[in-house]
Amino acid sequence: MTQPKPIQSSDRLVATWLLICCALVFVMVVLGGVTRLTGSGLSMVDWRPLMGWLPPLTDIEWQRVFELYQSSPEFQKVNSHMDVHAFKSIFWLEYLHRLLGRTIGIVFLVPFIVFLAKGYIRKSEWAKYLLMFVLGGLQGVLGWYMVKSGLVDVPQVSQYRLTAHLVAAFAIYAYMFWVAMSLLFPSIGANKHPWYPRALALTVLTSVTIVSGGFVAGLKAGKIYNTFPMMGEHWLPPGLLALEPAWRNFFDNMATVQLDHRILAITTLIATVSFWFFARRADVPGRMRPALTALLHTVLLQVILGITTLLLMVPIALGAAHQAVAMLLFTISLYILHSLKRNS
Repeated sequence: MTQPKPIQSSDRLVATWLLICCALVFVMVVLGGVTRLTGSGLSMVDWRPLMGWLPPLTDIEWQRVFELYQSSPEFQKVNSHMDVHAFKSIFWLEYLHRLLGRTIGIVFLVPFIVFLAKGYIRKSEWAKYLLMFVLGGLQGVLGWYMVKSGLVDVPQVSQYRLTAHLVAAFAIYAYMFWVAMSLLFPSIGANKHPWYPRALALTVLTSVTIVSGGFVAGLKAGKIYNTFPMMGEHWLPPGLLALEPAWRNFFDNMATVQLDHRILAITTLIATVSFWFFARRADVPGRMRPALTALLHTVLLQVILGITTLLLMVPIALGAAHQAVAMLLFTISLYILHSLKRNS
């Protein structure tokens, strides 16, 4: 096992900046979940990436924004009872979600420029950080592409676009987190520990489970079969392959999507407990051991939250907590994976 290199103060500063950006993305994902759960995501029917910093400040401006919303399918088919005061309650969450996205862009860009000027980021790594910024900008475009799907006929965003938006957020988060860990835990070489393939498989399984959760959220599939472990009176509910072609059932059929998520969640639980049980007795890097305990506790909490959220028909607080803990579990998996790849 190689000896770790000393951490330069500039690397520590850059890593801290990246972890702050990660924390903001974490909050962004959770806030996005709350926005969806409260039915606020379609309240802003236009997108002004440069001029949309300020909310409506006068009654006239509020009325203008409300009239735009009145032309949307959601108002006409779901919220036609709303007046401008009720509209404000759903507008503010979506506004804060978009504002936080813009804030993340500023929090990333300004220190990035400063670090470049001071030479804290080596020229050979400029492209790595520029890619982070570009991906963040594209994520904003993808978010608007998602919202547009709910502004046409059916007042509900496409589950495909919602899941793509979620996956992109996790990917950007993972990229920044990994780079930050590499700055904080440098090593001579990058020899992979023998346990690395198992940790990679567990991280992939966790990620696939999160993706399946995106389809559950997009279809609002948590609103049906609110029993556990059986789905109503069935282990396998009827109509699992009702759609043609058959592959559509795994993405468009509410019952099938919920069953997939259940199976993946239980599989992730079993795999994580097994990983913890055997890894704690193995010769693994010292910094990984506390993360193993956190991994076990977090997966147990996540399963409990998932079942409770289902049984109670997805209350907002539990739904948001379930999404937050999913991201926490993903983070711990990444940390463990990094500790095994760098093997320092």
